[in-house]
Amino acid sequence: MKHQFLNRVSQCLILFLVLTFIIACARNPVTGKREIMLVSEAQEQQMGIQSDPSIIASFGLYDDEEMQAFINEKGKEMGAISHRPDLEYNFRVLDSPVVNAFAVPGGFVYFTRGILAHFSNEAEFAGVLGHEIGHITARHSASQLSKQQLYGGLFTIGLIVSEEFRQFGEAASQGLGALFLKFGRDDESQSDELGVDYSTQVGYDAHEMANFFAVLGNLQAAAGVNIPEWQSTHPDPANRFENVHALADKYQTGLDRSSLKVNRDEYLALIDGMVYGEDPRQGFVENNNFYHPELKFQFPVPANWQLQNTPQAVQMAESNGEAIMIMRLSNAESLQAAASAAVEEFQFTVVENANVNVNGNNAIAMISDIVQQQGQAQTQQQQQAPSLRVLSYFIQYNGLIYQLHGVAEVANFNKHYNTFANTMTNFRSLHDANKINRVPERIKITTVNSPMTMSQALQRANTPSDEYESLSILNHIALDAQLPAGTKIKTLTTTAPSRILGK
Repeated sequence: MKHQFLNRVSQCLILFLVLTFIIACARNPVTGKREIMLVSEAQEQQMGIQSDPSIIASFGLYDDEEMQAFINEKGKEMGAISHRPDLEYNFRVLDSPVVNAFAVPGGFVYFTRGILAHFSNEAEFAGVLGHEIGHITARHSASQLSKQQLYGGLFTIGLIVSEEFRQFGEAASQGLGALFLKFGRDDESQSDELGVDYSTQVGYDAHEMANFFAVLGNLQAAAGVNIPEWQSTHPDPANRFENVHALADKYQTGLDRSSLKVNRDEYLALIDGMVYGEDPRQGFVENNNFYHPELKFQFPVPANWQLQNTPQAVQMAESNGEAIMIMRLSNAESLQAAASAAVEEFQFTVVENANVNVNGNNAIAMISDIVQQQGQAQTQQQQQAPSLRVLSYFIQYNGLIYQLHGVAEVANFNKHYNTFANTMTNFRSLHDANKINRVPERIKITTVNSPMTMSQALQRANTPSDEYESLSILNHIALDAQLPAGTKIKTLTTTAPSRILGK
């Protein structure tokens, strides 16, 4: 019996693999090797084109024409010497304080203002730029998707033909998950090498890219993040620091390192005035209230709830995950149209609704149920039982319609009803000049006029002592490091420089 089972499995696997290799073998642009690729280059490009608008909507674009021109110029230059020079590359600066850069298939590369603020020279930027272009040239996303489809197919065959395999399905699935983490780390390591290669080719010192991984390690340590490397899709920053320095030595063999560009002062001049950290103009939380200076509204945030603010929505969640709230704008032209659109979008079953007034603003209040389909094994009656209940308010204010939804399981809804209602019924106009005129912190480049330590330089710049450590990380300079006269460092200010004020 076991022999027959193995024969069935072998036959299915062989047929699957033969068909896959016949249909989908492609040559990798970087390695030159043939590999299984179930995603065409045209599909890759379409994936990027389709993803770009949603990424921009989620993060917003940072309004700095000089910075955008800089990454366009450097990106096009590097794309031209890459393994896929004919691809049309697109580069974006996202309005997010998160320290991140990423690429999507088809030639789209994104840098947050958060990571741009933490670079201290052009060479660091160029290394990360090469790393992200490397993900695209090596077709990592397409390869990962193809592998998931391939191994998913093999896994499905095992489930179909083998009762024994089905018993161990969960463990096998976890094993596949660990395998794909390894694929992720291999891709990251390959992209690190491509970052060294590409940045060296366009004339930058790739040792600076290695130094930036020390910054990432310091940021992780400051945030209390310590993920074992085997559980992470990215190699450990300390390991990358050592590996990239070794790669830089390799790719600089025969080159005069003193001729390679770093361009520290030029880059610092470029980011002088860049918004740093959260931008209060987009909304901020203070004393358990959310304030939006631009749109001039406010509402209370439940104590101990977590809040995430994006250009698309404000999302709040109770710490234990039992209840969530979301606020976003409606595109509808009337309150009734907004309520109807929400009912259709979320498949609400309306329990009750009423026209109300919220602090002088016309509104609709509504309670609805959501039926979640749980699976074919359940009876029709069980499937139709509502599992979630929603309190919604649609509020017309200053020519816009705001929709607020509070969601909890039906069994817990009454427990959270007053919390939902308190936030929604206290949505109101904002008149406090202190809140309306709140401005973001910006990077200010300061020149040290005489020899001193980094700590002394920050003290001279009137930096609060509790910000010393974060500014040490931001500058890549230890607090006890001696700074020669003429050294430029990043400090923070709430005053925009003239080039920003003149926009």
